Amino acid sequence: MTPDPRLRRKTIALVGLMGVGKSSIGRRLALALDLPFRDADSEVEAAAGRTISDIFETFGEQAFREGERKVIARLMDEGPHVLATGGGAFINDETRALIKGRAISVWLKADLELLARRISRKDTRPLVRGKDPLEVLRELAEVRYPIYAQADVRVETGDTPHHEAVEAILAALTQHLAGAEA
Repeated sequence: MTPDPRLRRKTIALVGLMGVGKSSIGRRLALALDLPFRDADSEVEAAAGRTISDIFETFGEQAFREGERKVIARLMDEGPHVLATGGGAFINDETRALIKGRAISVWLKADLELLARRISRKDTRPLVRGKDPLEVLRELAEVRYPIYAQADVRVETGDTPHHEAVEAILAALTQHLAGAEA
């Protein structure tokens, strides 16, 4: 599938729970669209000079979210790119308004059991450390899903190859553009 050239005119922001593939799928989506890729978590770490886990431990989640909002605001001033946001970024009212006003938001959604298996592989996620990943994801989904539902596009991903997820996103984005013009 050749991507619609109109998809290169605006930043595409991927939102969703941790482990859904925003970064790994986002890199491939950027490649398919011939756009730069930005990972908000990596950009926050670079700006702060420390890891997200360290920011959480030292300053708390609220300070992390404020830094995240500032970094995403800066990234929105760049030209069009594919942006993988942190799982909680879209929950912040200001960050969500910024993304909704300056990007096309795509909610990547997957089965919670699948996400729990994925995030259990590493101990780098501060919200899950020392807890049952599935229980944490259920609690987050309860709060976040109604907010993620405000995204412009929703794409169900599963345990499929990344290229299939990219194709599904491209199809959903093309359909979104067609609906916006109607």
